[in-house]
Amino acid sequence: MSLKAIAKDLGLSVTTVSRALNGYDDVSADTKARVQAAADLRGYRPNTLARRLKMGKIDAVGLIFPFTSHPLSNSAFIEMVGCITRELAKYEIDLLLVPDELGTFSWRRLIESKRVDAMLVAHTLDNDPRLLDLQQRNFPFLALGRSQCLTQDYAWFDFDNRAGMQMAVDHLAALGHSRIAFLGENNQQSFIGQRHQGYLDGLRANGLPLNPDYAHKVSPSRRAGYQATQALLALPQPPTAIVCDCNMHGEGAALALNEAGLLLSGGVSLIIFDGLPSDSVPDVAVTAVRQGTREAVGLQIAEMTRALIRNEPLKNLQVLWQPELQAGVTAHPPH
Repeated sequence: MSLKAIAKDLGLSVTTVSRALNGYDDVSADTKARVQAAADLRGYRPNTLARRLKMGKIDAVGLIFPFTSHPLSNSAFIEMVGCITRELAKYEIDLLLVPDELGTFSWRRLIESKRVDAMLVAHTLDNDPRLLDLQQRNFPFLALGRSQCLTQDYAWFDFDNRAGMQMAVDHLAALGHSRIAFLGENNQQSFIGQRHQGYLDGLRANGLPLNPDYAHKVSPSRRAGYQATQALLALPQPPTAIVCDCNMHGEGAALALNEAGLLLSGGVSLIIFDGLPSDSVPDVAVTAVRQGTREAVGLQIAEMTRALIRNEPLKNLQVLWQPELQAGVTAHPPH
């Protein structure tokens, strides 16, 4: 079954059918649905090679992420990548993982050999040389996180990380906590700085003092979170609540609190960004800052990626999602 046959059956032009199947915005949702249903009914499969040659597209996108073990051990990141891959695959677009050691510009080889249509850039920095390089090359990219280094418009998708962390502190302060500790990651990625700022803003907004002993920047690992929490509990005046900006050291904190008999008893409240990993050892409905389901995030990023490849205006590709606080059993008034 060809495009011409589908167009004839539906009384549409071949151009409209082609644009509908390729997701162009100038085709109505109703027409897209009719065309897709007809294509599915007839078992239509596009000639991928012919389409690539005609449109000048590769049907592949690169995902650049830091060359460390941390992103690949973070369940939230891996689940997000899986959902993006699945959504893009529906349109026969491949996602290529491009681990990058900062400063090596390893993605240049893919661009110069014309093996990708666009780049996704994960774990952005406030001053990010990857984004600067891509913008100077005028190569399409979608930043997964905002950066302060670009003066021209660019496509980005982000969460309001500052607001999410302040929401957690506000909630604990409303419960009566005044000794609130913070466990944050120890690197320069944009979202980490935003979450730390949210912690500071939350303390300030609620008239709470900043105790340097309560603020720890640690590796995003279970072990680091466990050890940092043990150190907090050993203080002469330990905190009555802990907020974590990462679910990996959040699980370590939960393990330490559970071991001390403080997690479910309400002895120390705990709120974790993204909640606990799905395979977490503590099987607890932790109070969490949530930023949408992995499926919703994957769908959003995939849709923005396809729009980027279609050369839609960059000002239309700037999306900020608001987080929400998910109730759990680990946030209580202080004893």
